[in-house]
Amino acid sequence: MASPQQYEIADIAVTGTEFLDKSLLLSLSGLAVGDKVVLPGDHFAKAIQSLWGQRLFSNIAIYITKIEGQKIWLEIELVEKPRMSSFAFKGIKKTEADELTTKAALRKGSVVTEALAQNTVSVARKYYAEKGFRNVTVRMEEKKDPPPAINSATVIFHVNKGNKVRTNDIHIVGNDDIRDKAVKKKMKGTKETSRFTLYPDNANAWPDSTDFAGNYWKDLGWLSATKTLEALDPYFRFKLFSSAKFNDTKYEEDKEKIIAFYNSRGFRDAQIVKDTTYPSLKGNLNIEMMIEEGKKYYFGNITWRGNTVYNDTILSKVLGIKKGDIYNLELLSKRLGNPPGPEGGDLGSLYMDDGYLFFQVDPVEIGIREDTIDYEIRIQEGPQATIKDIRIAGNEKTNEHVIRRELRTLPGDKFSRQNLIRSQREISQLGFFNPETIGINPVPNVADGTVDIDYKVEERANDQLELSAGWGGYIGLTGTLGVTFNNFSLRNIFRKETWDPLPSGDGQKLSVRISSNGKAYRSYNFSFTEPWLGGKKRNPFSVSFYSTYQNPNAFAEYYNQPVSNPGAYFRVLGGSVSLGKQLRWPDDWFSLMYSINYQRYQLRDFNYFGLEGFDNGVSNNLSLRLTLARSSVDQQIFPRSGSSFMLFGQFTPPYSVFNPDRDYAKEPIKDQFKFIEYQKYRMNAEWYVPLSRARGADNKQLVLKVAAKFGYVGRYNDRTTLSPFGRFELGGDGLSNFAVYDRDIISQRGYPVYYTSNPKLNPESTAPPAGYSGFSMFNKYVVELRYPFSLNPSSTIFGLMFMEAANGYRDFKEYDPFRLRRSVGVGARFYLPMFGLLGFDYGIGLDRLRPGNGMKDAAKFTFMLGFEPE
Repeated sequence: MASPQQYEIADIAVTGTEFLDKSLLLSLSGLAVGDKVVLPGDHFAKAIQSLWGQRLFSNIAIYITKIEGQKIWLEIELVEKPRMSSFAFKGIKKTEADELTTKAALRKGSVVTEALAQNTVSVARKYYAEKGFRNVTVRMEEKKDPPPAINSATVIFHVNKGNKVRTNDIHIVGNDDIRDKAVKKKMKGTKETSRFTLYPDNANAWPDSTDFAGNYWKDLGWLSATKTLEALDPYFRFKLFSSAKFNDTKYEEDKEKIIAFYNSRGFRDAQIVKDTTYPSLKGNLNIEMMIEEGKKYYFGNITWRGNTVYNDTILSKVLGIKKGDIYNLELLSKRLGNPPGPEGGDLGSLYMDDGYLFFQVDPVEIGIREDTIDYEIRIQEGPQATIKDIRIAGNEKTNEHVIRRELRTLPGDKFSRQNLIRSQREISQLGFFNPETIGINPVPNVADGTVDIDYKVEERANDQLELSAGWGGYIGLTGTLGVTFNNFSLRNIFRKETWDPLPSGDGQKLSVRISSNGKAYRSYNFSFTEPWLGGKKRNPFSVSFYSTYQNPNAFAEYYNQPVSNPGAYFRVLGGSVSLGKQLRWPDDWFSLMYSINYQRYQLRDFNYFGLEGFDNGVSNNLSLRLTLARSSVDQQIFPRSGSSFMLFGQFTPPYSVFNPDRDYAKEPIKDQFKFIEYQKYRMNAEWYVPLSRARGADNKQLVLKVAAKFGYVGRYNDRTTLSPFGRFELGGDGLSNFAVYDRDIISQRGYPVYYTSNPKLNPESTAPPAGYSGFSMFNKYVVELRYPFSLNPSSTIFGLMFMEAANGYRDFKEYDPFRLRRSVGVGARFYLPMFGLLGFDYGIGLDRLRPGNGMKDAAKFTFMLGFEPE
């Protein structure tokens, strides 16, 4: 064997590469000009191994091209793996292929390596496993591109998803105290599939010593629906809304939920000792798990240590756990408020609402006696924190003082968690910010016992534009132009640099709307609201004006038909001024509003109201309205919690009381209605209750809405006649039957406008009776089940199912709160920043169902635009 000799590398040539940088490859090889190498030796083997580790080459060789004395010339010959000129997926949908492309980070120009194939296979298997396909196969096919392409290839991934694997049966062993059904109910992500068979698959891996169904007849189980379904389960199981696809990740999460459930039932030592999955006879998946429940524990003595602000009695009452209660560590942590819950009522909330931001609590087990656990709860109260600085970020459009005046947390005040929650709610109620992203971050300063609070908001567009136009036969050009600026600034009206398109940022509301149905109808509306008159207190001030005109002969005039009353019209000119005040008693959710309203009705040969002698003349309606309201809903568009209550009384001057000797009822109608006289009362109440926990990044929740409404309008005495103005009109969509005649429109889904309180009379075949001028009383009850599909501020969308009942009555003699028209249906709401509300409902009027008629004859679509009718 030749003795080893040392050489100096004089030059290195790199050949065979098309795309890779040669200097970089030399660096990766570990060889460089001037290096000393020993031949024979392992220098070249290490260089090849280093380059091979890059997985970019299909062949690597190092040649000695020349030797002169102690110098050596080298050539590194490389064969690059081809580049991916294009790729495709076969056997799957395009949408699935697009998702796999993104997840696997596939892109043209990548080197076709084994790592690329393995990564794509792994991503595909995981992707389809989440969809219930557990037997996925992926094969990569590489096709070399023909000339003139240089070292490139087309890659095709052949995907075979196989059949979707569903969970056939979940067999639980060892659960002596808790039934199978209760355990399976906690497995939210792993559900059994429906089945109907006479030959159940009972080939379980482990025998079950606990047989709840075995004593079905002996224990009279047939008297219990739960036990009967459990006994039928091997043969019949019906799952309508649950997906039975198997997902490994969700299965692992469900096992943790089972243990948490056992812990909540007092079994603190419970564990799943083993579990297995195996295919069923039909190719689905069976799951078996063996549970070791352990002993059931109970709370023993609970003592307190370190508390000086609140005595033991108060703390024990807030805790709500007594000696002998079933042991539940999760409940103990929740009641201690560690951390405080959003709904309050726990120990942490009690202290933090009183400024003890640095409060800490530590429950310590101090003794276990057989099945009883004693606790000592150690409290560190700390000092009361004082608010130091308030910082607000994210308000690019809204002026900072608009936000600050809504805050319940002020510098120098004692810290209060409840005030933080209330501040978040008030900011959300402004409507200028995305309620889902309002951030509140208390920053404690332990050194000086203070806390800074950072508020972060995200502006959202909330101005609205209403624009429509059309051409309609006899009425000619129709259309509506309306703009609502919900964050207007009146003080900047003369500063051109603030116009975008109008000055904004001060939280005021300006609304202008013009609507016309050609010759038949036109309307002009203007309103302005300042929510903080004076800027120091929440005293909302509003002014509004409107004018409407209606021509009853538009149709006849267009078609040159004879008109008995040419020049007839009905004109209304009105306005109102209101001032509100937030109350502090009974609590500061209450507000009181004073409003002065005036309407002037002018009739010319207009006999719509069906009252003899009331077709010409002028009527004046001057009234005072007092409104008491309370609202604690958490946000405007999709409330999840809270309630809203409104009660108002509206009163005209009691002209008849001032003239006791005058019998108005015997005078001509037009004289009686020259100055309208009435008293009117309305009550609206709404409650929002979350029925599920918030899920997902945007906290989606199933919400129940319950509402009740009542209205009454009447006379002061029998010497007057109740005018047709200010009454109630029921049914319809609340849009097509707009309040031309100054009535309260109470819509009802599934019904057209109706004129009688008798639900047995079909509204379609019931014309307004002689002298009909609207109802003087009404009831309405609503139950809605709502779920949001999107809570994005650019498009808030939610669906709903509803049950509704309502009716109108002419007087107290006819009034019956249980004689109602009923309806059920579904609907959806779309809130778009520029256009406001878009929505529809499909309602079925249950009292419109008639023998011989189909469901469609009792159904009605309701559309809404801009606002939701009452």
